[in-house]
Amino acid sequence: MRSSVEIHDIAIGRTQVVWRTERLLEAPNFSRDGRFLVVNGDGLIYRLPIDGGEPERIDTGFATRCNNDHGLSPDGRLLAITDKAEFGQAAIYVLPVEGGTPRPVTPNRPSYWHGWSPDGSQISYCGIRDDVFDIYTIAVDGGEERRLTFGEGRNDGPDWSADGEWIYFNSSRTGRMQIWRVRPDGSAPTRITDSPYGDWFPHPSPDGRNLLVLSYDGDVFDHPRDLDVRLRLMDMNGGDDRVLFTLFGGQGTMNVPNWSPDGRRFAYVRYAPVPR
Repeated sequence: MRSSVEIHDIAIGRTQVVWRTERLLEAPNFSRDGRFLVVNGDGLIYRLPIDGGEPERIDTGFATRCNNDHGLSPDGRLLAITDKAEFGQAAIYVLPVEGGTPRPVTPNRPSYWHGWSPDGSQISYCGIRDDVFDIYTIAVDGGEERRLTFGEGRNDGPDWSADGEWIYFNSSRTGRMQIWRVRPDGSAPTRITDSPYGDWFPHPSPDGRNLLVLSYDGDVFDHPRDLDVRLRLMDMNGGDDRVLFTLFGGQGTMNVPNWSPDGRRFAYVRYAPVPR
């Protein structure tokens, strides 16, 4: 099977397999009631029941070229997606979680969604402007975007802390990709990891206790698919760092927020090599 959607319980160290398929599925988000996951595949978005059952397509209207940058609002009412069907470049939209017509949020493109503020009023994302990858925020109702980084290497993967005080992201400003954080007003950029790995996609837990990171070998550039990677857990300051497990994955494994609402479990996708 190409994709295995799984949930890991950090309290007991146990893994649950939710769904296995020959299709390529990516980037699971937990619903706010913990009953289903949201995943993408073949340009579409699906609802996947945790306790059994096949994926059910969520109607995203014209948005049929969705990627793995999607996620549910804190109140569970809205779904943010990233799609390039309308403009030929990635743009961020929101729509009702039940499905409907996507409403555009970002006027500038390409933009790739990565997180909601805890109060649901803003989103964080990676924007590419003149070939420079930086971190931005914008009100969910639209308006002008706020730039938080300014070309200090490549900056990507921004996700908010549970208290809204920090936005965590990965940056290559020191050479190898590492985890950093910055205040929502762009102040106090702080390095979190100093590891031999290429660290990507930091996801703070909803209880404010843990930070989950996907780590490539140190010589891997970007965030490619189908490599041996590690999922690492640490505290919010980068301490008590440990490897939970290794898996075959990378791109699509956990690009976006993937914690359960109680901060005890997280979802991810394990892949199998493509037959040659």
